[in-house]
Amino acid sequence: MTTSTATTESTMQFGIFTVGDVTTDPVTGATVTEHDRIKATVAIAKKAEEVGLDVFATGEHHNPPFAAPANPPVLLAAIAAQTQRIILSTATTLITTNDPVRLAQDYSYLQHLAGGRMDLMLGRGNTGPVYPWFGKDIRNGLDLAVENYALLHKLWREELVTWKGRYRAPLQGFTATPRPLDGLPPFVWHGSIRSPEIAEQAAFYGDGFFSNHIFWPKEHTARMVELYRRRFEHYGHGSADQAIVGLGGQVFMRKNAQDAIREFRPYFDNAPVYGGGPSLESFMRETPLTVGSPQQVIERTLSFRDYVGDYQRQLFLIDHAGLPLKTVLEQLDLLGEEVVPVLRKEFAALKPAHVPGGPTHAARLAAVPPRAAAAATESVSDRWTGTRAEDGNPAAVA
Repeated sequence: MTTSTATTESTMQFGIFTVGDVTTDPVTGATVTEHDRIKATVAIAKKAEEVGLDVFATGEHHNPPFAAPANPPVLLAAIAAQTQRIILSTATTLITTNDPVRLAQDYSYLQHLAGGRMDLMLGRGNTGPVYPWFGKDIRNGLDLAVENYALLHKLWREELVTWKGRYRAPLQGFTATPRPLDGLPPFVWHGSIRSPEIAEQAAFYGDGFFSNHIFWPKEHTARMVELYRRRFEHYGHGSADQAIVGLGGQVFMRKNAQDAIREFRPYFDNAPVYGGGPSLESFMRETPLTVGSPQQVIERTLSFRDYVGDYQRQLFLIDHAGLPLKTVLEQLDLLGEEVVPVLRKEFAALKPAHVPGGPTHAARLAAVPPRAAAAATESVSDRWTGTRAEDGNPAAVA
């Protein structure tokens, strides 16, 4: 059996994610090159491990103004070679436009290179034109997410796959290589901001559900997580409070809250995803965006538990909107030195013993063989429609 280098701890995980945007710095007027942005992303990931964070995640984009990788395993493999402990993940893997066979092979390969310290988050992305670029129709987005993951799930668990679907060529006795490390497929998160169907999909498979938790008020996030938890229990994976939940969020910190707001305001006002909309103060009030002191970030993050319950992974966006690398590295120092140690202690003290911690390869491997309930799900795992898993979808399977 292969020895994994992933941590065996089963505690709450803290990390960062990047969307890899190449945005002009509104203060200096400078725009980094794609090359410099890519190299900076590697430096940020290495710094995240240095300051004691658990996870680094990258988005997937195929167009300007992003330098996030079109093929995330390339970036994550490079980071894996330069780190020892940190879990490497995607912040979005486009399950709709990527071929499931290629995903199965690429991420199994990465799993071996990283010694198991990786997972991936599936999503539909935020760029509509990506669908025709890859010969897909955006109107089929949800159906593609359902069918493609049904095949990916099967490819990682069966050595000889015979399959027929609506959106790709059929397979006959196909084996995806390499096989998953230690026979254990990578852990999968299903990421969504607004689609209850994705929460349902995550619940059906017993996978993790990641709510980006950036643009929407807490009431929306609470409803999505509650749906996932309730359906997770319905499908027999455990009690609702044992469901695996991750949250996103964006923070900007300085020792003094007024300094943080003053410094971050021009970046917020000109950000591709924020600029031209509500004011910084309105966004801070209505969404989880937190700009202030480390103590304010601690208090705000702890409040998330009040409406989503105990959860397993918290990722922060800290490098968006043209922020210079020096500033991003300073944010990481604050996270590692002043914020995350307190959050670890506080969340651990509140978490009941029966609620699992963040998923790691080693911890999951120690739990093999899977529970009987998971085995029962496996027998019908490809018969899922997008709304009611128990109804089945014969058109999507052989």
